[in-house]
Amino acid sequence: MGISRRRFLESGAELGAVSLLAGAPAIAAAAAAPETRFFVIGDWGRNGKHHQIAVGQAMAAAAVAANPDFIVSAGDNFYESGVTGLSDPQFATSFEDVYSEASLHRPWHLILGNHDYRGNVDAQIAYSKLSSRWQMPARYYVRTVSSSGGGVDIFYLDSSPFIRKYIGTVTDIAGQDPKAQLAWLDAALGRSKARWKIVIGHHPLYTALGGHGHDQPDMIAAFEPVLRRHNVPLYINGHDHSMQYVEMTGVSYVTTGAGSHTYQPGPPSRAGYCSGDHGFLSVAVSGAAARLDFVDMGGRSVFAKTISA
Repeated sequence: MGISRRRFLESGAELGAVSLLAGAPAIAAAAAAPETRFFVIGDWGRNGKHHQIAVGQAMAAAAVAANPDFIVSAGDNFYESGVTGLSDPQFATSFEDVYSEASLHRPWHLILGNHDYRGNVDAQIAYSKLSSRWQMPARYYVRTVSSSGGGVDIFYLDSSPFIRKYIGTVTDIAGQDPKAQLAWLDAALGRSKARWKIVIGHHPLYTALGGHGHDQPDMIAAFEPVLRRHNVPLYINGHDHSMQYVEMTGVSYVTTGAGSHTYQPGPPSRAGYCSGDHGFLSVAVSGAAARLDFVDMGGRSVFAKTISA
């Protein structure tokens, strides 16, 4: 599949605040170093197919210039049905062999997606003991990644147990306790003193496309009150195989699920951005500002937005 057409929609209030930088370098290495810089890639593990290798190569080249502190996976690490155990060859064929460049040998902070729940979730957690860069200490967790410049805390969710339609299906969420996880997030956000509280889950709340199948009502009902109560400025997710940005009720919602297979999205139903390009997200946090860049598999920043906290 070639690169799909990009779609971009601005409201009058946003005009000039959002830039579309097609053809520009993905990250300017000579710029002042941000406090915290990381990449996010979602929905990627397909044994190198569906442009997974090309996206990985673009991310490797960008990492040489940007030197991110770490890389985040927004879930669906292995298609179609997760891994069978620690000896599953996909750990090599979809991860180690694809993201093999030296610039990508840095910490990877990973979460689970719904396709991972079709396999052995415990094996993905246990792989953290075998790989120096694969870091999934639990199904959900928090990391303080910077304590200076106001601080950056990142909260990693396990969103599949919140999706009611998975109950009793091959996406085996049996035995999980979403209420306990939500109470953990509420308490952890309350304890955080960081200026930047960033939450990352596999499933979206809101998308630029909106509507049934894109917005997730189960996620909105569970998480939107918590995000708003704790003034979370940024929520990042995968799941939808696209790149999207939208602002709703004071929160920036960013979808980055374009690590391999994508689709051509329809026109946005909300002011924001959506694209079927293959690529990943670059985040650079410095003081009160965070710059978000969608980078395509050609290494170009196709959308950029600076938000504040």
